[in-house]
Amino acid sequence: MAEKLIISWDEYNKTVEELAVKIHSSGFKVNLLIGIMRGGAPIIDVLSRIFKIKCAYLAVESYTGKSIEDNQGDIVFSRELSSTAKNLGGNILLCDDLSDTGVTLTESIKWLKKYDPIKNNINEIKTAVLWKKKHSTFEPDFCAKKLDTNPWIVQPFEKYEEIRIEDIKKGTT
Repeated sequence: MAEKLIISWDEYNKTVEELAVKIHSSGFKVNLLIGIMRGGAPIIDVLSRIFKIKCAYLAVESYTGKSIEDNQGDIVFSRELSSTAKNLGGNILLCDDLSDTGVTLTESIKWLKKYDPIKNNINEIKTAVLWKKKHSTFEPDFCAKKLDTNPWIVQPFEKYEEIRIEDIKKGTT
């Protein structure tokens, strides 16, 4: 079993805010936020509110099943990017919760550059993550926390992966 880094809601929110400050301070003018689902969803929700810009979602799956902390499977992409933005493109900020091995971010950039509705409208793609693990081969453009180890990061919303609806209805969560 991998070492675990357990993140509280307060720490999570402060880390997203720290990331927002780094992005803003860089001067990079973001036209579209793209979140790698599911980890990127809460991040781009907050960043889109802070920066007042539209976002899009790219569903990517690489970790599945039970007891998979140390195993990354094949990467599967959604067929389409989901967004209400009228203009997809410009300066894109691709966000995920973390850079673990770096494979998901690397492959997501390749996917975006080949995706017909957007590929000819991209000025630049930069990346942002909350955490970068030590063994990651990918260097994100913006990172809130660079870790000296490779823990399994337990984010505050992950408790719902272990909770059943029956437990919520009974009030036993």
